[in-house]
Formats: sequence, structure tokens, C-alpha cells
Amino acid sequence: MRQAGVGAALNICVRMEEFAQILSLAESQPDVFATVGVHPDSDGIQEPNVDQLAACAGHPRVLAIGETGLDYYRLTEPLQWQRDRFRVHVRAARQAGKPLVVHTRSAPDDTLRILREEGAEQAGGVMHCFTESLEFALAALDLGFYISFSGIVTFRNAGALQDVARQIPLNRMLIETDSPYLSPVPFRGKVNEPSRVVLVAQKIAELKSVTLAAVAEATSENFVRLFKPPPAPSAGV
Repeated sequence: MRQAGVGAALNICVRMEEFAQILSLAESQPDVFATVGVHPDSDGIQEPNVDQLAACAGHPRVLAIGETGLDYYRLTEPLQWQRDRFRVHVRAARQAGKPLVVHTRSAPDDTLRILREEGAEQAGGVMHCFTESLEFALAALDLGFYISFSGIVTFRNAGALQDVARQIPLNRMLIETDSPYLSPVPFRGKVNEPSRVVLVAQKIAELKSVTLAAVAEATSENFVRLFKPPPAPSAGV
């Protein structure tokens, strides 16, 4: 990641059983940060409450609540437990004053409804690994969220998503790898890693007819604006 010129990474928590390991890595590396949360696909695991999530998010290396959200792609109703979990995360984000990392798949209407009902605009956040419509993206922007594009945007069959990327302003855009998944072209189908976010940036630059440097600068500034990472420790005595 460092050799590729990537300045920082946000390591995403998807189950509480892994949080201690994720936090330990963030504490040991100045350019790696953590989140805390439970992925909507994860069932039969430790279920945190609002106070537990907010307490974990109080650590200075924990920049956000999530990955949270709704995923109706693989699971079928009844999914009230998933919606309840999402609400807990939104409430924790508001309590902790930290943004949300939101996963949404095949659940656009319920995702937006719950975000609005729970006052998620007070916390803000990012729609991670975005694959929804432009209409959904604009609604998320209205709630104060950022839109994050992954390696999917480089795929040959991702024309609709590429059209969305062209229309999202750079000052509301983030880029990611979603490692170890969704490796961008020309590594599609292989294990992904953080350095390959550069390939996502290159594709965004191509789609928006701007320089790679412009994308790198904008998305880095957006990361700092949204997640407010602590300053890097100064060198010397």
C-alpha cells in the first residue's frame, strides 16, 4: 500500500469477534485506521448494543461505525433482525459522533427509509462499494453521505455504475478496494489488496476526464473531511 503511494487505509470491522484484532492493527500502524460494527450478512454472532458500539468508537483510532446496512441479496424475509441491527448502528453513530459505513444491496428503499427515520444525517457517512442507481446516490448525497467506488467500476460490464461515477462530484466521492474482494481490472477474480485502489482512482480519472492527481487529492481530502483521522505522530524527540 505504501509503495503504491496510498496514504491511509480504513480497516473495516464486520463482526465484533474480530474488533480487538482490527483495533490492534490500527494502533500499531500510523496509516491504518479501524471501524467497529457488524455486517448485515452476519448472523448468529455477537450482537452489540448502542452503548457498546459507541464505547468502542470512542477510541481515537476508530473512525466510523460499520460496516452496517441492509443486504437482501442472499437472505430472505423475515429480516427484521437485520433492520433492527441497522438502527442500532445508526443510533450508535449519532451517540458517538462518528460517521457510518453503509452497505446496501438489493435494499435501496429500506436503507434510505431507516437512515431518514433514525436521523442518520446527523452522523453522515459513506455508501461503501456503491452499486445502486443514480437516484439512490443523489438521495444519499442529500443526507450528507459520500459515495465510494470500488474495483467494480473498472469492470467491462459496469456501464451503469460508470455513468453514476461520472455524475457524482469529486468533492463527495471516495475510492476503496473492499479487499480481499472485487479486485479491479486487470486483476479481476484475484485476491484484492489495498494498493490496487490506485487502479480505481485511474478509472475514475478516465471517466471524469481529470488527472489521476486530481482524483487522489480530492478523495484524500474527502477522507479527512468525513472521518477526521488523528494527525500522524511527529518525528523526532
